[in-house]
Formats: sequence, structure tokens, C-alpha cells
Amino acid sequence: MFTIKKYINKQSGIKILIYAIIMAMFWLKMHFIQSNIFSLNVENSNEASILAFNPLSSIFLIFGLGILIAGRRGMLVSYILGSLLLYVNILFYREYNDFITIPMLSQVANLADLGGSIGTILSATDILLFVDVLIAAFLLFYLKPERLTQFKPKRREGFVLAIIAIPLFLINLSWAETERTDLLERTFDRNMLVKYIGLINYHVYDAVLQGKTEMTRTMADSNELVPVINYMNENEQEDSDKLEGAAEGKNVIVLSLESTQTFVVDNTLHGEELTPYFNDLKEEGVYFDNFYHQVKQGRTSDSEFLLANSMYPLNRGAVFFTHSGNEYEGFPSLLSENDYFTNVMHANDKTFWNRNVMYDSLGYDDFFSKEDYEVTEEKSYGWGYLDEYFFADSLDKMKEMEQPFFSKMITLTNHYPFTLPEDKKMIEEGETSSGTLNRYFQTIRYQDEALKQFVEEFKNSELYDDTILVIYGDHFGISENHQKAMGEYLDKEINDFEQFQLQRVPLLIYGKGINAEKNHTVGGQIDLRPTLTNLLGLEEEDTNPVQFGQDLMDEDRRQFMITRDGDFASEEYVGIQGVCYDRETGEEVEAPACEEGFEKAQEELQISDSVIYGDLLRYLDETEMVETETPTENSSEQ
Repeated sequence: MFTIKKYINKQSGIKILIYAIIMAMFWLKMHFIQSNIFSLNVENSNEASILAFNPLSSIFLIFGLGILIAGRRGMLVSYILGSLLLYVNILFYREYNDFITIPMLSQVANLADLGGSIGTILSATDILLFVDVLIAAFLLFYLKPERLTQFKPKRREGFVLAIIAIPLFLINLSWAETERTDLLERTFDRNMLVKYIGLINYHVYDAVLQGKTEMTRTMADSNELVPVINYMNENEQEDSDKLEGAAEGKNVIVLSLESTQTFVVDNTLHGEELTPYFNDLKEEGVYFDNFYHQVKQGRTSDSEFLLANSMYPLNRGAVFFTHSGNEYEGFPSLLSENDYFTNVMHANDKTFWNRNVMYDSLGYDDFFSKEDYEVTEEKSYGWGYLDEYFFADSLDKMKEMEQPFFSKMITLTNHYPFTLPEDKKMIEEGETSSGTLNRYFQTIRYQDEALKQFVEEFKNSELYDDTILVIYGDHFGISENHQKAMGEYLDKEINDFEQFQLQRVPLLIYGKGINAEKNHTVGGQIDLRPTLTNLLGLEEEDTNPVQFGQDLMDEDRRQFMITRDGDFASEEYVGIQGVCYDRETGEEVEAPACEEGFEKAQEELQISDSVIYGDLLRYLDETEMVETETPTENSSEQ
């Protein structure tokens, strides 16, 4: 019979000591990383104590399992794998200010194209994060062969450690919920989950969520689409007369500008404009200055998904990877049905972001990828084909296309780590504390000059009279990791409200017959599809009733933009992580003013998720929209 007394009597003190030292080293490393490398926004001493406690259950679990499976070698393997998991998250966090999810692992194919980006997020000091691995190996294997029996972990010891992890986690979770109730329901906030339950426990929970997700599609049926369509019906927007059909039958060029944020527009560095050409061009079309990106982990691919479907991207992973096999009623399909030749132009590998698969699902007719351009070393830098050559080649292709066409162009040069050859730099670097931001100014200036060449050549071509340009930023370029530097450049403190406002990206609709206007409506990328549908005079209610966006031109539209994190902006307020701000002043206001907005945001995100996870659009032909006498009149307007 196993007893504590018998166990202690049979084991040397050095064995218990080595266990303790190894587990303590891993705890110190994990606590250091969570406290100093990740920005988890610890607000009080109770949260700091939770952050210090939360690694324990995962440490007992991984080392217990290691010993249970392979004894001493298993313990070392657990240490190595745990260290690698921490480090991979560090690299990911440096780049994306986020943590890895299981769906993101399916995107390893993207790593081949990261190139210089990976080099910039590596640091020589990172080697220090693995010194403890060598110490652990020494402690576990330094004994001479004849003394190995003295330190031979028993399988039952591993089982005991793994069992102890359970009450430790329950204590951790109960303690964490004194700060945040229903913590495990807040899957959209990975920073919060890591802060309260620890990085490794977060990954275990992510695995549970992934299993649940896989089951969702299998168990889904057509009945689940009925409440979705009824929600759409209840929030239906009346057709707008403004610019309706103004571009009917015309070609459409959608230009997705990589990592371009609104703060650079009409702004200067060293007394020089950062976007001099765009500053002038926006005075000739409809410019939206309260337009936000709504992407998450899928970045550019998420912005493409928003445009094509007017649905929200996923909180975990990129839809382009995780659900490329779903049935969609994509905007390209609608255009093809109206005799448009639909295509994408992007001088990158066709497999990047799984585009070659997803574009078929969305209904594009063609994809001009890297292999369709004359990409040479002289014309490339950083992420690949320089924008000026990409624009010129793409315009030549469009001149030969059957009309009407819809071409979506995706630029490359203004991509992290924001580097340029010396002869392409048109402005000196910035002088902030962030090298990333300093270089960003240079690639933004280059992109603007390349845009000028493209638009001016477009104006002089035969396409000009029968084509509209839609130019927008795909997502942020400067993450919240650079708040201090942004504050230095903008000469103000970058708090949560200001960081939220930095997620605005430019949107310009330009073309012959479209009058100049500065539009202040609050909107996001989810509104692009209905806006273009109205401009082109297309009817699609009967083919795809599941769209969450509204026409940006409609003066009676709901002014309500939802981020993938469940935050929102309305005409009056901005709601961020449960805190409410006046949108005009940035001052914090009473929380009840934003309660309805937060509830609306969560409801809409959950409905959109249910469509994607359940692949519910496959049941459209079987499901009818419930008719109501009169749609509710923008009841969600804030």
C-alpha cells in the first residue's frame, strides 16, 4: 500500500529537491514571460497574485504527464516542449500582439513567406530563455550510471503530479472569477484568458474549443439558419437612393492597401506630407474618415472575407484556412451572375493564406498571383514585388480584360518590417523610440508615390470613363506594442480610446460621376459589399439574405461598427472592454450608456460565427425568411 511516509522513506532527498528546482525554474521563466514580455495589463495586486499563481497547475500537469509517460526523459521532454511553446508565443506576440490558436497552426505554410519579418522579431538575447533548459538537463542526468537507480522517477509520481494539477486549476479559476465572472465565456479576449489562467492552460482550453468547433458543423442542420435569417429580416435596411446605380455596369477596381491606417492621412513628418497624393485624391471622391478595419488573426485575408461576404471573420484563426470548404454566397459570385469577370491580383504565392482554395469558394473567376507577374530580384524587396511594378503590370492586364470586370488588387510593399531599398526612400526615417514606426513612415510614403503613378496612368487610359476605384486600408500596421512611439509622434497619450481610434483605415470611392464628399458616418469593412452593391445597382436580397453590413451612403443607416473583440463604435459612443467613452471627446462616461451596444455586438458576432462554424449557408435553398410587415427601423442605432 502506498503511503506518504513509505514514499519519503524510500526516496532520497535529492530526488524531491531536483523535482522542486526544475518545476521552480519553469515557474520563474513562465512568470517572467507573462509579466514582462506579454502586455497583460495587470491592474491591481490581486491580479498580480493570480498571474503568479496560474502557472502552477499547468506545470504540475505537463511534468506529471512527462514522468507518467517516459519517466526522467519525459520530464526533460516536457521542459523542452514547454519552453518551445512559450517561445513560439513570444515570437507570435511580438508580431501580432496576440497568442497562437490551434486554427493558426494550419497556416504554417505562410511561414515560408515571412522571410525578413521573422528576422526582425528574433533577438540575440532570446538565447537566455533557454539557459534553464541546459540546467534542467544537467540536474536530471548528471548522476553517474551506477547511481541512476537513486533518481528514477516512478510512473505513479507522475500520476500524482497530474492529479494535483486539477485542484490547483480549480483554485486558479475560482480566484480569477473574483476579478472577471464567466471568464471562460470570453474566448474573444485571449490576453485576459492568459492573464487569469496562464498561457499553457489557455492552450489546453483552446484545444477544448477546437474540439467543440469541429463538432458544430457535423451536428448543424437547416433549422439553425432560420433564426439567423429572421435576425437579418428584423434588422433589414431600406434601399438607399443615394448614388444607387451610379456605377451600374462599370468596371470596379478595389485596391487593398497593405497595413495602411488613417493617422498617416493629412499628417506630416519632418515637415513633409506622408501621403501627399492621397491627400489630394480624396478631395475628388467620397472619403470616409470614420471607417474601421474589423480583422482578427487572419489580417489581410480577414479583410477580404469581410468584403466578399459582409460577415465577421472568426476570433480564432483565419476563415481562409479553417473554413475554406464552406459554401458561400460571395460578392464575386453575385458579380459573375451579372456578367462581370471577377479576379484578384496579388504578386505573392497563390497558396499564401490558402487563397487558391478560398477564392474558388468565394466565386472568383481568376487569380493573378506571383507566377503571372515578371517578378525579378531587381523589382523586389522585403515581401516581394514592389508596388510600383505591381501597379503598372496590373493595369496592363486590366486594359486587356473583358468588360465589365471586378479586380481586387492587394499590395505588398508596406508590410512589416517596413523596409525599402535606399533608392526608393523618399523621406527620412522617423525619430521615435520604435524602429518599426520610424520605417513605416518611409514605406507609407513610397506606397503613396506608387499609388500616384497608378492612378494617373489609369486616368489617362480608356478605362477611366467606365471604372470606379475603391481604395481602402486592409488592417493596422502599427500595433499597440508601439503605443509609446505613437504617442511621441502624435504628441499625445495613447490610451485605450486613442488606440481604438487608431484602428481607423482610409476608404475612398473615386470615379467619373461620383461627386466629392467627406463622409463622417461610422462604419467598417463589413459595410463594403452592400455599399458596392448599391453603387452598381445590383439586387441580391433573394440570393443572400445573410449580410451584416449596411450601405455607407445611406443617411439613415445605423452608425454602428463592431470589432472582432466585441468592442464597438457608434455615432455617440465607443465601447472598449466594458468601458464606455464619448466618441467625440474620448472622455469616459457612465457604463450604462454602452450596455445596449455591447449586447448588440455580442449577439451579432455569435450569429455570424454560427453561420461559419455550422456552414449554414449550404441550407439557404431549404430555408425561407420569415416575413414581417415592417422591418424595425434601425433599432440598433446607438
